[in-house]
Amino acid sequence: MHYIFRNKIKIIVTSLFVLPFFAFSQLNDELNLQDHDDKKFHFGINLGVNRAFYHFSNNPLFINRDSVLDVESIQSSGICLAWLVNMRLGEHFDLCTYPLNLIFTEKAFQYTLKYPEPFSNEGTIVTRKIQGITMALPLQLKFSSDRINNLKVYMLAGGKIEYDFAANKGDKNAEKLMKLNKLDYGIEAGIGFHIYFPVFVLSPELKIGWGLKNVHSRDPDLKYSNIIDEIKSRTISLSFIIE
Repeated sequence: MHYIFRNKIKIIVTSLFVLPFFAFSQLNDELNLQDHDDKKFHFGINLGVNRAFYHFSNNPLFINRDSVLDVESIQSSGICLAWLVNMRLGEHFDLCTYPLNLIFTEKAFQYTLKYPEPFSNEGTIVTRKIQGITMALPLQLKFSSDRINNLKVYMLAGGKIEYDFAANKGDKNAEKLMKLNKLDYGIEAGIGFHIYFPVFVLSPELKIGWGLKNVHSRDPDLKYSNIIDEIKSRTISLSFIIE
């Protein structure tokens, strides 16, 4: 699991260096879109990339059996497309949501087997990928700093509900890796920059999401599922919002 945390740190550190570079490049320009923040509603398009993985706990069966020696959740990349609706609450506070928010992910589990099945071309290391096509509905409270020329910094936090169209809880196919619930919910937090250009506002945003619901529908008949107890989603996303 250590390399997962190293990768997360690399993403965060890289983003924290890159985002201010874009932001401060606008500081000395003349003031753009002076009345933008006075509007009650803002609309925009969100394009982003994400790194996703599962946080999981082992079932007691994992200790009692030795057919699977180790299980790891592997990070993988995805993309997200969303439509932003922002409502101004006050000078420094906004309420944000994405009524149309599609997230494409590919998470994976890597198993180390002691006894690979000889007739199924299994090796000692087996990777099982889980595709995700998720419709998410987040609701976020955003706190913004004072505007400095063409730059404003903000922080946000909130909750989200997600529905995964690719989840397979009701699938009867025993060859599936594991059965996952379609519905999930969680919390998220992030930081971003509003950069004011003459005709639009660009907002690079770094966000971390924690799933709170156990999405695993454990099946004792599936060898890759019965050794795992709870599964919860984790994501790190870097988005570029254009208003």
